[in-house]
Amino acid sequence: MGELGGHGSRYSTSFLAIVLVVGLLLGAIAASYIAFRQISRLDTQITALQNEVSRLHGNQTVIYENNTIIQNGTALSKLYEDVIDSVVLITCKKSDGTVVQGSAFVYNLTGDMIVVTNNHVVSDAIDARAIVTFSDGNSYIATVNGTDPYADLAALSVAGAPESEFKPLEIVSSSTLRVGDPSIAIGAPYGLAGTMTTGVISSLGRTISEEDYTGGFAIANIIQTSTPINPGNSGGPLLNYAGRVVGITTAIVQDAQGLGFAVPSNTILKEIYALAKFGSYTDHSYLGIKGRDMNYTESQALGVNVTYGCLIAEVIANPAASADIVKNDVIIAIDGTRIRSMDELSSYLEEKTLPLETVVLTIARRNQTTQQTDMLPRPVELGTRPPPP
Repeated sequence: MGELGGHGSRYSTSFLAIVLVVGLLLGAIAASYIAFRQISRLDTQITALQNEVSRLHGNQTVIYENNTIIQNGTALSKLYEDVIDSVVLITCKKSDGTVVQGSAFVYNLTGDMIVVTNNHVVSDAIDARAIVTFSDGNSYIATVNGTDPYADLAALSVAGAPESEFKPLEIVSSSTLRVGDPSIAIGAPYGLAGTMTTGVISSLGRTISEEDYTGGFAIANIIQTSTPINPGNSGGPLLNYAGRVVGITTAIVQDAQGLGFAVPSNTILKEIYALAKFGSYTDHSYLGIKGRDMNYTESQALGVNVTYGCLIAEVIANPAASADIVKNDVIIAIDGTRIRSMDELSSYLEEKTLPLETVVLTIARRNQTTQQTDMLPRPVELGTRPPPP
């Protein structure tokens, strides 16, 4: 009986141990399953949250930012909008069959709407006619009313265009221009109408030469600008940052960067009435000399003590010939204004004098007796340039 009782107790203990182990295993499995479910739900929630964030990001309002470029307090895009309808494209056929394109702008001349451009754009046009195309694409026949090769200016009238086409620009004095002032050119470089470029006034009082039109005479008192201009810009306006005309683009130096030239607005204002109403402008002063810039090397060679001015290379006509002005004289002043170069001499005569006016030249001349430099005043009554070729 005792043995039977002992075996039963051991069996009971073993069975309880097995049940305990199984219970622990089942509990671990249950806990693992619960944890797995929780992790799965968490993963699902994270994925849903990520998708929602993505959806919200994809559906957000798109904001387009317009950056207005402002220079010197001027919104350039607004200025362009204000003036572009005033700038036109000029197309004309020359007598040799070539077709030339240039630029121009509209100007209100005492109630008459005219188009201003360069002489070299319309010179030798068949029947003195050109086609003017406005910014809206409408084109009309224009007649060349007058030209001046010595200033590279021309005035045209447009036939058949309604009054609404004409949106004139204002021309202001160029006397206040200073080197470094900002400038804008609008025109049709290489036929690309409506092109706008910006730069600065690089220099004032330059001279340029257009031999085919001026017969060797210089076009004087020219503005130099860094504003990029190209073939086709000729005749277009050079503007200040108020959108007003301070010049008319006219020439470039081939293969050079930032070397453009413009006729100043003072010249336009002086001539435009005569060109539009009478067909020409003839009040260009004439001294009757050929000259070049004086420099240190020339002063040493000639034995004079000035290293600036206009060195007279040749006296070719009156009034210089009759005013006791001779070769190797050096013009260093006009009416007391210092003259440092041939450019300054030409620009002073163009801007500040008229034919038949008397000016006083200050001449530096070597005195052959004393071997010193004499400063001689020479009153001269200015003549009129011969007609252009």
